[in-house]
Amino acid sequence: MNMTKPHLVQAQTSGCVITVSQTQPVLDSQNKNRTTPESDKKPSYHPAANAECDGQWSCSGVILDRNLGIVICQGAVFFPFLKKNENDFANPDCKVLFANDLPSDLLIQVESSIQSDISTKYGGHVLDDVLQPQSALGLVPMSKSKSGRLQQQAQLLILLPCPDFQKAFSKLFNKEEGWVFSSDEEKNEYGEFQKDLAYLHWFAILKLQNPLPNTHKMGIMDSSKLVKGSTVYACGSPFGSFYTDIFLNTISKGVLSNTAGDRNVVLLTDARCLPGSEGGGMFLSTEGVLHLIGIIVAPLCWKTNEWVGLSVACSLSHILDNIGKVLGGKELALKNELRTLHLVDHQMCKNMGTVSSEHLMASVVLVDCGQAWGSGVLLSPNLVLTCRHVLRNSLKVSVKIYHPKISSGRQTHEWYQAIKGRVLFATQAFSPYDIAVVELEETIPGITEPVLASGYCTGEDVYVVGFGALGDRCGPSVTSGVLSSVISVGNVPVMLQTSCAVHGGSSGGPLFSAESGKLLGIVASNTRDNCTGATYPHLNFSIPITVVQPAIQRYRQYGDLRSFGELNKAGHAIQDVWRLQRSPGKVVQSKL
Repeated sequence: MNMTKPHLVQAQTSGCVITVSQTQPVLDSQNKNRTTPESDKKPSYHPAANAECDGQWSCSGVILDRNLGIVICQGAVFFPFLKKNENDFANPDCKVLFANDLPSDLLIQVESSIQSDISTKYGGHVLDDVLQPQSALGLVPMSKSKSGRLQQQAQLLILLPCPDFQKAFSKLFNKEEGWVFSSDEEKNEYGEFQKDLAYLHWFAILKLQNPLPNTHKMGIMDSSKLVKGSTVYACGSPFGSFYTDIFLNTISKGVLSNTAGDRNVVLLTDARCLPGSEGGGMFLSTEGVLHLIGIIVAPLCWKTNEWVGLSVACSLSHILDNIGKVLGGKELALKNELRTLHLVDHQMCKNMGTVSSEHLMASVVLVDCGQAWGSGVLLSPNLVLTCRHVLRNSLKVSVKIYHPKISSGRQTHEWYQAIKGRVLFATQAFSPYDIAVVELEETIPGITEPVLASGYCTGEDVYVVGFGALGDRCGPSVTSGVLSSVISVGNVPVMLQTSCAVHGGSSGGPLFSAESGKLLGIVASNTRDNCTGATYPHLNFSIPITVVQPAIQRYRQYGDLRSFGELNKAGHAIQDVWRLQRSPGKVVQSKL
C-alpha cells in the first residue's frame, strides 16, 4: 500500500512540473538550431540541464490554488523565448513581463499527480506509460507505472522579479568568494555566475486550462515568522520533465538553516534538492498544518569548488507582496485571480525539535583571527571553546557575538558585538585533539551555559551550529543530521561522525543533541578526497565533549589550565583514528 504522511500529502498534491516549448519548432537534424532568433539562444541559467532538451525547458512548480488553477514556478524557463533582448529582464527598470512579451505559439504544459479516474472530468491527459530505458541515468525499466499523472495546458499570467531577494542574495553571496550555483557541466554549457544571478529572482504565475479538485487550501506562512532550526520539507521534481514517472514530487527533509534580508526574504535549507527542483516548494508544518514558505531557486551551491550542501529559496510572502506592488491600482484580471492567496498569520512555535533554537544560537560565536574565521561555543560568559587551527597561531583574537534585533514582531536587522579575547590554551600541532580555549576581556550577560553530555547514542538526531561558508553576513547557520558513528579507543569515545552539512568556517562550532540540547562535541573537520580534491560536507568529525569535560570542570572550579595539557598526551591509537588510519603499515594510507 502506498501511503504518505498526512501532513505531507498537500505538499505532494500541490507539486507539479512545468514544460515550456514552441508548438512549431523547426529542428535541423545536424545542429538542432532553432529557426527563430529568440529561441535560438540558450539561457545562461537552465533549471533542468539536459543537452537533449530539443527546445523544451522545464522546472518544478507549486499549485497555489487548485480551485482557480494558479501555479507558481521559477521564471528562467521562459527566458529562452523572450522577444526582447536577453539583457532587458536584468535591467532593474524591468519590473514585469506578460504573455505578449513571448511568442504567441508558446506551449506551457503542467504535469501533476492525480487519480486517473477523475482525469477525464478535468480535461487533462493522463500519462500511464511503460517506462522506457533512459541512458542518461542508466535506468532499466522494471514494471509499468501505476500512478496516473495529469498533463494539461496553462497560460502565462505574469513574469516578475523579486527585488528584495536579489538585493539580499547579492550581499550574501559575492562573486569574489567563488560562489557558483550550478555544476561545472551546467556552468560550462549555460553560463557563469553573473548571468545565473540575473535569472534567480524571477518568477512566473500561470493559470491552468482547467481547475483541479480541491482538497485543502494552501496555507502560506509570512517569512518574518520563521525561526532558524525549524523542520522544513522541500518538494520538487529532480530533472524537471524528464523521468517524472519516478521523480515527480520528491520529498526531502531538513531544517531552516539560515535566513537573510528584510523579513527573511532569502531562505536556506539543508534539505537535499537536485537540479530541476527549481520552482518547487519549501514547506513548514506547525500544529499539523502544512504551510508553504518559499520557492526553491538554487538547489545546489559551491563555494571555491567546495560543495556547501545547502539549497536557496525565496520567501513566497515577498513574491506575493511584490505582485501587489507591481499591479498597483491596475484593473487586471490577475488581481482577482490572486486575491484569495492570503498569508496565514500564525505565530511560529520557537523551537528546534524539542530544544529552543534561541538557546542554542546564543552560545555560538564567530572567532576571527584576522587571517580567517571559524566558530566557537561559549562555555561561560567569558570562556570560548574552539579549534586550534581556527586561531592560526594567534595569541589574541576577536570574538563576535550575534545579536538579532526584533522590531514590532519582525526581524529587521542584526548586529555583532566584537570582544577581544586572549588564547589561554591550544593543543600542540601533533595532538589529534584540535582544541583551543579563549578568554574574553568582557563577560557576555544572559548567556546560559550549555549542558555537557556524558554519553552518546548512535543514530540520534543532532544539529551543528556555526558560521560556516557565510561568515558574519548573517547569523549562525544550523544544519541537521544524525550521529552516524561513535568511534572509541578502549571503550572511550574519541571521535564523533555526523551527517550534518559542515563547511569551511564551521570548525570550532558546537554539535548539539536535537532532543536534549546537550553539547555533544566540537566540530573539527569535514572530509576531502586528496586524490580528486572533492569535499564531502555530510561526512564530518567532531571531538567528543567528554574528552575535554574533565579539564573544563577543573578550570571552572580552580582556574587551573594544566588538565588541558593532557590532550597533548593522546596515544598512537587515537592519533591513528584522527588520521583515518589503522595501524601504520598494515593498510594502504587513507586518501581522505
